[in-house]
Amino acid sequence: MKTIIMIKIKWIKIYTLLLLLFPLIGLSQTNWTQLFNGKNFDGWEIKQGQADFEILNDGVIQATSILNSPSTYMGTINHYDDFIFEYEIFASPGLNSGVQFRSLISKKGDVFGYQCELDTDEFRSWTGGIYDQSRRGLFLYPLTRNEKGKNAFKNGVWNKVRIEAVGTSIRTWVNGIQCSNLLDDTSKRGFIALQIHSINTVENEGKVVRWKNLRISTTDIEKNRWPVESYATEINYIDNYLSDDQRSKGWRFLWDGETTNGWRGAKLNTFPKNGWIIKDGLLKVIDSGGKESEFGGDIVTKKKFSNFELELDFMITKGANSGIKYFVDTEMNQGKGSSIGLEFQILDDENHPDAKKGVLGNRTVASLYDLITAENLQESRGKRNVKPNTWHRARIFVDGGHVEHWLDNIKMLEYDRYSQVFKSLVNYSKYQKWAGFGLLDAGHILLQDHGYEVYFKNIKVREF
Repeated sequence: MKTIIMIKIKWIKIYTLLLLLFPLIGLSQTNWTQLFNGKNFDGWEIKQGQADFEILNDGVIQATSILNSPSTYMGTINHYDDFIFEYEIFASPGLNSGVQFRSLISKKGDVFGYQCELDTDEFRSWTGGIYDQSRRGLFLYPLTRNEKGKNAFKNGVWNKVRIEAVGTSIRTWVNGIQCSNLLDDTSKRGFIALQIHSINTVENEGKVVRWKNLRISTTDIEKNRWPVESYATEINYIDNYLSDDQRSKGWRFLWDGETTNGWRGAKLNTFPKNGWIIKDGLLKVIDSGGKESEFGGDIVTKKKFSNFELELDFMITKGANSGIKYFVDTEMNQGKGSSIGLEFQILDDENHPDAKKGVLGNRTVASLYDLITAENLQESRGKRNVKPNTWHRARIFVDGGHVEHWLDNIKMLEYDRYSQVFKSLVNYSKYQKWAGFGLLDAGHILLQDHGYEVYFKNIKVREF
């Protein structure tokens, strides 16, 4: 009898717990609104392109690829600012697709804005990454620094995607695994749209992308957000701003955006009086007709750096040439020309002749100048272009002898500056006359005045 009573008590406790839980679950579900009614496209419209969108019997939206059509978008009529959006997606292998959000239409009729990527390329695997469609034309968050996120998407099956767009924070999950962790303040409001990407090969014609169970929440968002995972590296595109996460990891601004504090001329004790302009959070090199270090001259940090991670945004004008140097010894070259150090090349590859000099492209943008050619190490395609009058991001990582160059969050090259291979490269370069080139324990960081109009901003560093 005692045993029966105890069992009854346990069941009462369990039943009471379920009663407490189910109302909470029901309340959570009331925050969701179905974005698609499963029957027709009421509240939706084609924004661009000629591909077909249809509704299957089970309430699934299907888009079919057609040859020589621009990307086609089926978008909501309503616009959304802050939201949590979930959907399931299936795509034929070989296709590229995505979901636009906070998007708008340009005067030319093109859809532009954030896109949550769908990527069936198993080498790249950037599903859940954030692309800036028809605006900056860059992946703001490729999954190049989130290996776990790269493995979240599964080809040939339904995948569940979650997008959280709250203020300047954009986060995505694929099948419960966090993929993106982006800070950006470019778009605050716009429509949501389903994309079938343009194709230019017959083999991809007639392939499909499908969506189902589209639902959105626009209330009580903060309390329903998912926690950030440590493996999802935060990428910050907000100007002159360090996030709490960045500060906790030791990031600081190397240039404050307003003054010359911490910097001097490479061959001066003070900051150059000419050649550089500071305005609106930008550091500008004045065009002087391509004369290397003859007007304002290079500038360097007063401090020397050893093990560090440097990140900055740069913008070139047409035909421009510049560079970021590190492990610079300002005493090494007191004559004409730039100070000596390892160089992350900044160049308009399409319009400056230096791109065709050197050996096999080792003077192109993001290369270790005159030594190692920059390549796209994380996509099957070639290096993405650096376009004039568009902001791009450079990242240099140094840990002892190990060095990496990144361009727009994509790894371009890596090398060991203490290796025999590196020393051999130096011996066959313009640097062979400089004893111990690239081998300093610590050195200055330099921004180059090569006589062309170039802009820098968001110059930040962390040491370790």
